[in-house]
Amino acid sequence: MTLSRYLILLPLILLAACSSVEPWQKGHLAKPKMAFDPDPLSARLKQHIYASKEAASGGEGVAAGGCGCN
Repeated sequence: MTLSRYLILLPLILLAACSSVEPWQKGHLAKPKMAFDPDPLSARLKQHIYASKEAASGGEGVAAGGCGCN
């Protein structure tokens, strides 16, 4: 694709992201299969194992490492 096509396509994609969700559509988004993490207990266990293997706590989801430096 050429640069002009990308410049036309990008605003269209950004405008599509601004669409609103109607109240009757929210039921579809509330289904368990739409969750980021469908099994929170399993995710918590994986997080615990990861923290144990890294020998540091608080390292998941933040920019700092286990050494205390940023």
